[in-house]
Amino acid sequence: MSSTPAAASPSTPPTNLAARAVAFAKQEAVIRLGGGPKAIERQHEKGRMTARERVLALVDPPESTTSNGAARRAAAPTTAAALDPHRDELPLASFQELGLWSAFEMYKEHGGAPAAGVVTGIGRIHGRSHVIIANDATVKAGAFFPMTCKKIIRAQTVAMMARLPLVYLVDSAGVFLPMQEDVFPDTDDFGRIFRNNAVISAEGIPQIAAIMGYCVAGGGYLPVLCDTLLMTEGSGLYLAGPALVRAAIGQQVTDEELGGATMHAGISGTIDFKEPDDASCLRRLRSLIGKYAQAPAAPATHAKPPKPFRPGEDVYSIFSDAPGSQYEIRDIIACLCDVRAEPNTDGHTSLAPDFDEYKADYGPSIVCGYAKMGGLACGIVANQRKVTKTAGGSVQLPAVIYHDSADKAARFIMDCNQRKVPIVFLHDTTGFMVGKESEQHGIIRAGAKMVNAMSNCVVPKISVILGGSYGAGNYAMCGRAFDPFLTFAWPGSKCAVMGANQATGVLATIEEASRKRKGETIDEQTHKEILAAIHAGYTEQADIRHGAARGWLDRIIQPHRTRDELAAALAAAQEGWDYSRPFKTGVIQT
Repeated sequence: MSSTPAAASPSTPPTNLAARAVAFAKQEAVIRLGGGPKAIERQHEKGRMTARERVLALVDPPESTTSNGAARRAAAPTTAAALDPHRDELPLASFQELGLWSAFEMYKEHGGAPAAGVVTGIGRIHGRSHVIIANDATVKAGAFFPMTCKKIIRAQTVAMMARLPLVYLVDSAGVFLPMQEDVFPDTDDFGRIFRNNAVISAEGIPQIAAIMGYCVAGGGYLPVLCDTLLMTEGSGLYLAGPALVRAAIGQQVTDEELGGATMHAGISGTIDFKEPDDASCLRRLRSLIGKYAQAPAAPATHAKPPKPFRPGEDVYSIFSDAPGSQYEIRDIIACLCDVRAEPNTDGHTSLAPDFDEYKADYGPSIVCGYAKMGGLACGIVANQRKVTKTAGGSVQLPAVIYHDSADKAARFIMDCNQRKVPIVFLHDTTGFMVGKESEQHGIIRAGAKMVNAMSNCVVPKISVILGGSYGAGNYAMCGRAFDPFLTFAWPGSKCAVMGANQATGVLATIEEASRKRKGETIDEQTHKEILAAIHAGYTEQADIRHGAARGWLDRIIQPHRTRDELAAALAAAQEGWDYSRPFKTGVIQT
């Protein structure tokens, strides 16, 4: 990676992709500190680990030997000074975090909520993928903000899609009361989490919870709705705390009498295992998970993993989103695919990407094909980011979806469903082609066919936003509304109805017309000010961090690690995905 400047402010990311990647990584390291060093220190003073330390102790270590893993798990930091603010995240082989950017730059009036006060992701435990949800007590005592609810519901949805077991590490004060109306009542709010607990249990997906702090009020239903419940001494589980009980019914009671681990273990019988501390509790969790009778993890292999055809770092020299720039999407695909040997006519072999392109000479503005990443098969649907020509001689603009490419992509998506092959969508599109010729060629019909086929997929869908994902192009390429298993994005990518330049002109016209109706005179200086304000606001909304903060994607990834991220996602999806569902499209435009 090239040398890069210091991290930019949230509103001004660097223009170079490599520089953006470094700037975003530095910001992520700050987010991972949760409530900050002092809050971490307070958590340690209580004899408790932080959420991330608990995850680290729970998941399989990246090392191959058990002894190394045991040593690693025993070495959790005990002081805030031990936490390096620029440390890397856990290796993907152990934990693929989701929703790190949730609530970014939100709730400033309440002091913010880094990562929405909860850590979620897909972790490997005894070689099998689990969805892990861990409250971060360093952020407002683990209280639930609106985005906390949405983030947990999203993690539960990922688990239900791939039938992955769930582990809840509970340490929360319950609903953040100043925002109760935005947390409590709706279908994507607090209660939905408990509804999902019940539905997941009914579907036979294992759920296990460990209370390692407070679990208060309605939040108490989450662990009790799980299959197995652990609790550490010094923790509390109750519908109302001592102060509220005293105010409500005048009863004087201690924490332990009301909802301590000893009481729940021996009197109420609510918990299944009482543990002295976090470390013991997490060891017990791993032991219990290792005894599940569900589908076993794939057998360990000592074979060397397949190598990529091109180094991941090559994406930094290939990709460009500068105005007027172009790049060849097949070059990006070559950085994602495994390498394979192909025989030459002279009897020798040469190396090539493990990618079989589908209808290579037709509909060139989208590239489709079958690939292998990390030894796992998938289909790829990718927007082409350079000028192309059809076999008939027509020129097709970069990043635009034309009628023939939409028709090809729809047919390929149906073929992937027939073969039961997961699909990876690589976004860099301005949307569908417009104009008389395009309409007469049936762009709406072809686009509807692509959207229909993609919407009705029964195979896992994984999306990666490389550059832009605009308008109906976002929909056709499996945007968030279309049930992707996971959605990734590169630093600096954009997602909006249209580009800022196009939107600014439209919105400025509307704003100026409104002001004129009120009798205001729009001079040249006012016109420029309106344009600048609208452009800045729209650009901020299109920034991928804005979408990530609101849960519109799961993970902003380092571009050179895209292959590893996709391989990890494919591996998690394949473990429990239900491929028995029939693929149907209903009435489809032909």
